[in-house]
Amino acid sequence: MDRIAKESLLYDLYGELLTSRQKEVIRLYHEENWSLSEIAQEFGISRQGVHDALKSGESALAQYEEKLGLLEKMEKQHAGILVLQHAVNVLKDIEIQDVRISEALSQMERAMKELDQ
Repeated sequence: MDRIAKESLLYDLYGELLTSRQKEVIRLYHEENWSLSEIAQEFGISRQGVHDALKSGESALAQYEEKLGLLEKMEKQHAGILVLQHAVNVLKDIEIQDVRISEALSQMERAMKELDQ
């Protein structure tokens, strides 16, 4: 996963734990693609102040992930779902006469879709 996508996911997971300034700076920088100068002008602070808020916010997000590991768990869950989906697809390609097996595979697919949302 690239750094920008990871930062965005960490912000989605832990953004509410940041200070309001960190939250807004990260949002404007990463989601709105504002420059440091534009953000500095918006808040009436220096570019260095924006840079510091951005870096401290990103550092806080990384620390939350290190302690809580929600993104890592999410990635492992998604990888597991892909493996299960492949197995279901292989089994569905085999002509199965037993209706119970076909119904069980359909239930598995529905459950995996719900987990992967």
